[in-house]
Formats: sequence, structure tokens, C-alpha cells
Amino acid sequence: MSAIVWAVVNQKGGVGKTTTAVNLAAYLAQGRRVLLIDTDPQGNATSGCGIDRRTVTADTYTVLVQDQPIKEARKATTVPGLDVLPATINLAATEIELLNRENREYVLKNAIAAVSDDYDFVLIDSPPSLGMITVNTLTAAHEVLIPLQCEYYALEGITQLLEIIERVRLHLNPELTIGKVILTLFDGRTNLANQVMQEVKSYFGEAVSPTVVPRNIRLSEAPSFGQPISVYDGRSKGAIAYETIAKELLADVERRYGVNKNGSSGAGAGTGRPNTRWWQRKR
Repeated sequence: MSAIVWAVVNQKGGVGKTTTAVNLAAYLAQGRRVLLIDTDPQGNATSGCGIDRRTVTADTYTVLVQDQPIKEARKATTVPGLDVLPATINLAATEIELLNRENREYVLKNAIAAVSDDYDFVLIDSPPSLGMITVNTLTAAHEVLIPLQCEYYALEGITQLLEIIERVRLHLNPELTIGKVILTLFDGRTNLANQVMQEVKSYFGEAVSPTVVPRNIRLSEAPSFGQPISVYDGRSKGAIAYETIAKELLADVERRYGVNKNGSSGAGAGTGRPNTRWWQRKR
């Protein structure tokens, strides 16, 4: 059975997007098979999983521009079940090199399709922009995960992001939905953070995760050691938050698609097989 694909998207930088992608991927990989795709030329998700970008010869760029299969470019990590399609600075040229390509919005989707049966879940860490790479990630995804920082400008630019999501849904990917909005860098001691949380909940409703990710020094330290928080300090408040959100996502998968990704060694194994194709959303 094919993998469920999430795009982690926010064009605003510094909102915990890569932190969210890396740590959710690590927790979802506990007993499952997960592919984390780094589509940001900065390559922070790559290094955050312990992969030295200086040693990378095949990456997201070679997959998108040179049609190299993901199977040849992906790298295993020290987290069992978690593979990464790494990114390097070469990816910065992708926007230009895809410009005149036919069906350029579907390049990543087609590449993922070739390995979809290898995984239970695919998470795509998107760049902080709304260019062609981000359009590719949205076209390839079933759902969007939106990290939002609990600060004054949290909703600035969200209207533009939602417009892009709607355009992709109308013209490229009719199945695309907003899966979850995740509040990050939360400091409950400030009135501002609590006010922003209430505004986001009133704006997005039930799509907002009930679990907030706190400001946590251990979350900030983990990438410098090339480790997800589950490995670096699984008892920290940040780790507990991301583990809880990962469980929420698993519950959402079962409720929305009728699929129980219950930690079996194969996607759809055991009692998790749906009676219909899993991407036909329950109404």
C-alpha cells in the first residue's frame, strides 16, 4: 500500500518548520518506514538527521533536475526506519532549471510514486518560499502541515499560503487538504503567545493541534549533534510535544483514511488494510 505524504510548509522562516519535519519523521518511524525529503537548499533537515552534506553526491537536486531515482539518492539514518533524501546548495538552481520543463509541477510527485510502496509515510520539508519547489511539494502531498510560531506576525502571509494551497488544489492536486496546524515556539508565560494561540484556533478551527511545541533549549541543541530530539533527549518537553503530535497524526490517518499505520513492519500489514483505496477520504 502506498505511503501517505505530508508537506511541511510555511513561507515564513524561523517558525520551526524543519524542526517539525525532522522530529515528526523520527517519531513516526518508530516501528514504521518513513522517508524525509529535504527540499530546502539550506539542507538543515539533512544535517539535522546526521548526514554530512559535504559527502552528498546525489540529492533532491539530482532527483528533480536529472531524473535520478530516489532509490539511488536516499540515505539511511541512525534512526531505524527513517531514510532521508538529502539536500545541498545545488538545489538553489532548481527553480530556474525547471522553468521550461513540461509538467514541471509534477516532478517530485512522480519521483515519490516510484518509491511510495517502500514507505508508510513521506514528509517533505519545504523551503521558506512559495516558488516552484514548494508547488512541487504541495502537488505531491496528500496533506499540508503548517507550523506557526506563537508571535505577533504569526498570521502574516498565511492568507498568501492558503491561496497557493487552494490554487494547487484547484489546478494540480484536488485531494490536497490542510492536515494540521502546529503551534511552535510557545511560551505560555506571555499574554502574546496565548493571544496568538486563540487567534490561530479561531482562524483554523479543528485543524489546530491541541498540543503546542514549547520553546525548549534541547530542541535547539539537537540539530547541532545531528540528532532528532527523540535521540538527543527523549524526556525533554520538546520531545514529549512532538511525540504527542505524531500520535495525533497516526490517529488522524486512521480516522480520515481508514488505515491503521500501527507500527507493523510493512505498510498496510496486519489489520490495517482498508476496504477501499486509502486516499478516498471518509466523509
